[in-house]
Amino acid sequence: MRKIRILIVDDHSIVREGLRQLINSQGDMEVVSEAEDGPDALAKASSVKPEVVLLDIGLPRLSGLDVAGVIKERTPDCQIVVLSMYEDETYVHHALATGALGYVLKTSPSSEVLQAVRAAHQGKYFLSSRVSAEVIDTYLRNRKEKPITRGYDLLSRREQQVFRLVAEGNTTSQVADIIGVSPKTVEKYRANIGSKLGLQNLAEIVKYAIRNGIIQP
Repeated sequence: MRKIRILIVDDHSIVREGLRQLINSQGDMEVVSEAEDGPDALAKASSVKPEVVLLDIGLPRLSGLDVAGVIKERTPDCQIVVLSMYEDETYVHHALATGALGYVLKTSPSSEVLQAVRAAHQGKYFLSSRVSAEVIDTYLRNRKEKPITRGYDLLSRREQQVFRLVAEGNTTSQVADIIGVSPKTVEKYRANIGSKLGLQNLAEIVKYAIRNGIIQP
């Protein structure tokens, strides 16, 4: 039987070990690599070409949401399952918007992790049982109708990515390296973001991001 190739991304070694043991105990899946932070995850995703990435949302150096967005841009066929401590539907919507198919709470039973991996591999959505299924319906409906509910929604997907990276404290050069564009292009994105949202400096960007649940405080 051909096994699902999985990359585990979490900054806690004990969590990675537990997930590795769980996954490798299954006959239809295997862990092909592990990563402990955002940049490491991007490097491993490019080198080992996993089919599914189990991705912690709260990573050091680069958030799980930004990692998910970059992976989906570089390898659209790679599916993402987000692991999170947060039940708030804001986080779920952000995860789905990056291209993730699964959202599993870290307090969920291990069986849900396996269900999410199998569902994502088949191109299907999966949410933890403690997250309302209506969240996906709302997300899909909003994506289809494309309503503008707040200024952030006026940003393109790339602008949103740059916004998050800047709000997380990355410099222009770091953002450019992460998303694979020139610093000059990043500056253009930042100018567009400032114009659309009326934000003048980094402090205002950070406050806006926290207030709207785009980054963790």
